[in-house]
Amino acid sequence: MARSADNPLALGVLGLLLERPMHPYEMAAVLRERGKDASVRINRGSLYDVVTALEGEGWITEKARVQEGNRPARTVYAITEAGRNAFVRRLDQQIRVPRREYPLFLTAVAYLGALGPEGARAALLERAERLRATLAEDQRALDEALATGTVPRLFVIEAEYALHMTRGELAWVEATAQEIHTGGLTWPDDREDLA
Repeated sequence: MARSADNPLALGVLGLLLERPMHPYEMAAVLRERGKDASVRINRGSLYDVVTALEGEGWITEKARVQEGNRPARTVYAITEAGRNAFVRRLDQQIRVPRREYPLFLTAVAYLGALGPEGARAALLERAERLRATLAEDQRALDEALATGTVPRLFVIEAEYALHMTRGELAWVEATAQEIHTGGLTWPDDREDLA
């Protein structure tokens, strides 16, 4: 399997093509409209790489070429039976089997001590502020998407999941900053800086 066919954007493309055939420009627009760009990086180059890889796997096929005005013709793709089967298999496995992910923040937290108590607390408090802003923006975007009545909740369910994950991170960040402040989290040998 081509590397581009095995990434989150490929799953998004296959999911869209289950609904109806589309050209890549429309795929990108629909993914953004539904807020999928919060969980998947969408840019023109990566989208076209994924489409090419999926076509190479036989999971999608060219259905038509559409000409609008004097614009270049756009290729409309449809999912194949093999693509449908691959999508369901991959989706089922990704939902069932937890997979260790390696977020950058987790690595940074491992070295929190290098900032010293005050530096660590200040960094955590700033992160908490940014997480609250992210939560507000993401909640607003989800509420806006659902308010239109055109996007079923099921189509944006990952936005709910992301909100829960961010709330969990915010709770941990705030609690850890508070522990540093109250002395519940201490640095060894009273060293202020482990760097």
